[in-house]
Amino acid sequence: MDNTFVIIYVILSAGALLLLSLTAVYFYKAARRAKAEKQRLEQLCGELTKKIEKTELPSIEAKLNPHLFKNILNSIQSHAYQTYYAMDKLANVLDYILYESNGSFVTPQEEIEFALNLIEINKIKVSPLFAMNVKNKTDESDPLYRTKVMAPLISVDLIENAFKHADLQSGDAFIAVSFEFRQGVFSLTVANKISSRTALHKEKSGIGSATLEQRLQILYNGHYRLDREVENNTYTAHLTIDLNGKASEVSAAR
Repeated sequence: MDNTFVIIYVILSAGALLLLSLTAVYFYKAARRAKAEKQRLEQLCGELTKKIEKTELPSIEAKLNPHLFKNILNSIQSHAYQTYYAMDKLANVLDYILYESNGSFVTPQEEIEFALNLIEINKIKVSPLFAMNVKNKTDESDPLYRTKVMAPLISVDLIENAFKHADLQSGDAFIAVSFEFRQGVFSLTVANKISSRTALHKEKSGIGSATLEQRLQILYNGHYRLDREVENNTYTAHLTIDLNGKASEVSAAR
């Protein structure tokens, strides 16, 4: 009886031990599978994160690139417009020099329009923020406004000198040009702040200035006035030509 009890006890103990071992193995394998699944999920999560980042980056680039190209396109269009505008003004100036100024005289209207085109071309050399002031006070109903009594290119020297000798860099620099034509009198006033690099004596002794005064003396002797002055670093040239009576003189010369 005792032996039987011992045998039963041994069998039950062995069974329990076996069951315990199998259970331990089961949980061990389950833990291994869970750990492997966790690593797989973490790896999958990492791969998905990289894919999302790669997907977002091209999307951002796709949004940036059109803006970048649009800005470049706007810049090109701006330069193209400025170039076209300048070429158009240059064509007008060349037409005037080649064809209109061949005669001894042009109308004040033609000379003023030429001078305005010349100013527009020279404005390319200065910053858009540069203080450029141009006024045109003409009485277009004046009979002499469209009469050939004006020496062609008479405005060139004063305008070109302003752009040539003006201080184009300082914040308070400026160029001011004013045309006026009333009662047969043409007036042109050009003022500019003088550049510190400008040698004033060269301007007064320039060939263009001498030629201008010679032409005025020959064509409008006694009927013109050309004043030049410097005050507070500002150079001002003021030309006035009384064209009254010039029409009959020109007609008589034909």
